[in-house]
Amino acid sequence: MKLIIAYIQPERLNAVKRELYDREVYKMSVTNALGCGQQKGYHESYRGADLEVNLLKKVRLEIAVNEAFVDATVDGICKGAKTGNIGDGKIFILDLPECLRIRTGERGNEAIG
Repeated sequence: MKLIIAYIQPERLNAVKRELYDREVYKMSVTNALGCGQQKGYHESYRGADLEVNLLKKVRLEIAVNEAFVDATVDGICKGAKTGNIGDGKIFILDLPECLRIRTGERGNEAIG
């Protein structure tokens, strides 16, 4: 089992979800996040004051999958999120030692579904 965490551009979320659904990956958690990286933010002027905005809006996806779905999930995220520009995002893949479905008490691969 793996936990896949991806940070993507908010406007690419629907495209990523479509790609994941095409690959039969339906379960995910989505959270709004702020972050910065190579983009380094931008400058804007507000009421005559120069502001440096270096925390940009991102979307964090968390998807727990069985080993058989890792490559399909990563490919779907990459295909849906890629624009070719700096700031497309990052994907982290972590080992998931245990999963428990609260409703049924199932553990492991069966709990992920």
